[in-house]
Amino acid sequence: MADITAALVKELRERTGAGMMECKKALVEANGDIELAIDNMRKSGQAKAAKKAGRVAAEGIILTAIDYKYGVIIELNCETDFVAKDAGFKAFGDEVLSVALEERIADIEVLKARFEEQRAHLVAKIGENINIRRISVIEGDVLGSYLHGARIGVLVAATGADEELVKHIAMHVAASKPEYVKPEDVPADVVAHEQQIQLDIAMQSGKPREIAEKMVEGRMRKFTGEVSLTGQHFVMDPSKTVAQLLKEHNADVTGFIRFEVGEGIEKVEADFAAEVAAMSKQS
Repeated sequence: MADITAALVKELRERTGAGMMECKKALVEANGDIELAIDNMRKSGQAKAAKKAGRVAAEGIILTAIDYKYGVIIELNCETDFVAKDAGFKAFGDEVLSVALEERIADIEVLKARFEEQRAHLVAKIGENINIRRISVIEGDVLGSYLHGARIGVLVAATGADEELVKHIAMHVAASKPEYVKPEDVPADVVAHEQQIQLDIAMQSGKPREIAEKMVEGRMRKFTGEVSLTGQHFVMDPSKTVAQLLKEHNADVTGFIRFEVGEGIEKVEADFAAEVAAMSKQS
């Protein structure tokens, strides 16, 4: 049997909102597979949905820059929030961003190599590890950006839109975290996985399979809409979807990039209660 740690139970609780005992039981039944545990909890009604894995834990800043139809976004990491606010750290990030934009550098390894000497010098001066973690670029007819503080950054590419509209769309992306541009962009395997979960849930009602499948059709339209930009309700005016907003302006979004500091990096946390419990068993 897999080792069900307190950290694993904690993560499942955070992602599903379910109680501790329910989470532990689900993990035991799934032999420690958290994704399978989530699927099973959704099917049994213990969890309606689940947050994505990858809690934001690292510190740092997001920086964006646009040069006409070409945009760059980078994430620069450090160890503490104190250093993230340091003027020298920010200046280093600005220089990295400027060179990436001017020289059209899109390869993170090339960018890291270019600034390794300066990075090492800054690490020695500040006393914390510093990492140029990632870079992404976007091209389009009209580009817009939005920074929420220094922790969330968005670039949006559009056609037929003015500067204000693109910025509002970027603000929406920052707030609502869409994963795809349009419902039809959701990958087939993601759709199939969700469809099976919804079908299993619908079949529990005792209705014939053909009726259950009809029920799932509506749920899947809702699902693909919720994870896509154009299917979401616009944050500044929830009475309309982003697709309706774009149609009003004869505009379209061709792509977007959203970076949040530390996403995908899990911080190692000491579980004091678990440590004490383990020590008691050993003594």
